[in-house]
Amino acid sequence: MGSEAEGTQIENPTHTPQPHTQHQHHRNIASPENQTTSHYGGDDADGDRQVTLVPPHSLLPMPVPPQFSNQHDAAPASFSVGSFLRQRSSDLSAAIIKRVSSLRQSMEENNNNDDDDDGDNNENRDVTEFNLSGVKVVVTQRPPEEEPSMKGRVSFFSRSDCRDCTAVRKFFRERGLKFVEINVDVFGERERELRERAGSGSVPQIFFNEKLIGGLVALNSLRNGGEFDRRVAEMVAETAAGDDAPAPPAYGFDWPEEEPADEAVAVVRVLRQRLPIRERWRRMKMVKNCFEGNELVEALVQHFHCARNEAVEIGKQLSRKHFIHHVFGENDFEEGNHLYRFLEHEPFIPRCFNFRGATNDSEPKTAAAICARLTKIMSAILESYASDDRQHVDYGAISKSEEFRRYVNMTQDLQRVNLLELSENEKLAFFLNLYNAMVIHAVISVGCPEGVIDRRSFFSDFQYLVGGHPYSLNIIKNGILRCNRRSPYSLVKSFSTGDKRLEVALVKLNPLFHFGLCNGTKSSPKVRFFAPHRVVDELRGAAREFFENDGIEVDLEKRTVHLTRIFKWFSGDFGQEKDILKWIINYLDPNKAGLVTHLLGDSGPVYISYQNFDWSINS
Repeated sequence: MGSEAEGTQIENPTHTPQPHTQHQHHRNIASPENQTTSHYGGDDADGDRQVTLVPPHSLLPMPVPPQFSNQHDAAPASFSVGSFLRQRSSDLSAAIIKRVSSLRQSMEENNNNDDDDDGDNNENRDVTEFNLSGVKVVVTQRPPEEEPSMKGRVSFFSRSDCRDCTAVRKFFRERGLKFVEINVDVFGERERELRERAGSGSVPQIFFNEKLIGGLVALNSLRNGGEFDRRVAEMVAETAAGDDAPAPPAYGFDWPEEEPADEAVAVVRVLRQRLPIRERWRRMKMVKNCFEGNELVEALVQHFHCARNEAVEIGKQLSRKHFIHHVFGENDFEEGNHLYRFLEHEPFIPRCFNFRGATNDSEPKTAAAICARLTKIMSAILESYASDDRQHVDYGAISKSEEFRRYVNMTQDLQRVNLLELSENEKLAFFLNLYNAMVIHAVISVGCPEGVIDRRSFFSDFQYLVGGHPYSLNIIKNGILRCNRRSPYSLVKSFSTGDKRLEVALVKLNPLFHFGLCNGTKSSPKVRFFAPHRVVDELRGAAREFFENDGIEVDLEKRTVHLTRIFKWFSGDFGQEKDILKWIINYLDPNKAGLVTHLLGDSGPVYISYQNFDWSINS
């Protein structure tokens, strides 16, 4: 009101305002007698304009007209529209700057705090929009400059666990060069093409379009001579890949591999149609989808016209090949009223992620061959979709890859495999590799567990059908690798007496296996796959690498050794605390080994503290 009064002239300057009291009320505010007419003047006004001044509320002080000592000499102040707009513009600009600064500061703090988890989300946030009162501000990031697309194609043939192939792959990635990798261990149908193009089966073999460059030595020669950059520039600008260039692997097309059918398949198909499969009451409970041994013998005698003792032998053969199982797991096969069911009717089948509607009736491959195939495919997946140090895995890219699709198809070969033919070291490597592959499959299929209950379900409910029996991650770890010991905070063992899987469990526990298992978290050992003939040596290397990467910390001043929580959960596998430290020394670098030896040798107390376990996903 004061600023308005300074820019107005009151028509009745002799009017004296009435004294204002605290209890005075103006009830007729809008009445004509309470209205005052004013004229605005000044340079910005073209003429006099009448406005109506409404008296303020009774609790506010009464406006007082300006008093001039000499009304004719003192010029009244004029209302300036320009100054008013400049003031409002300054206030608005200050508000915008303050809002933008606070938003920028909060975004920087979020980027610093959640760099690992939310980095990808921030990169995808191309437009930031926020509202102020009366103003809408949109901040748009400048789009990156598009790199020229390559018309040609760089491709190379490789194999899993090949050092030269790893060097070629790393060189292309450092150059930011797009390339096509054809791993002949995964795509076996392309090995013949490799031999025809390169004249041998050695890898790597690099191609620029259809032209063969050679292996790692030829690539180094091109790079050192400056010819590599010129060739790449030509491919970017001019030369397009023709039909003669090696084609990228196509998704969804399997190699037509001839797999002989099992000799017993013809018998099984007849029995599936002729046997009366129904519910039966036995041992005070209802058993679903079963048949009696007598019924199987009668069906074989009538259809194949064989003797009863021959029919019993056929039944035993079907049981050993895991086509049928005793309902209560008591025997392989006997004639009588014992109950049996087909493998596909077992109640655990719906939880097995390598079962797709029907059993694999092909002749089972050897367990060693399946282990080798699994290792090659999963190694190829890690080489393409994991970081060089294997600490980070791109599960999203793996789920869309042809390599993973072929791995999932390959897991059906596990359904009726004979695990008893494996040696001790072969079983160790087989189940280490199977565990690590199942974790990757589980993360892709059901997601990473976020809490205690989810973790319990993750490690217990995700199962494979292996050798006719279900195997979860917990069963592999505690039942097989730990020789059927109780898991942490559990009162029962994985296998009860009479469980057929007890025959597969390792005879002797090797605590090094803990450093070969990756459960998909940041605190677990890195993911890797092992060769059966050198699995123990590779486990020693895995332990050394784990302790080099923050697996142990020694505080000499506080006489405290900080260990991974794995030693606390599975203390029974390693022994007493001092025995654990003596055991660890064998796998430490000289510096840490010297510190631990010093603590153990001066007869003073040594304290062991366990590090927090980071359960977040290693993606």
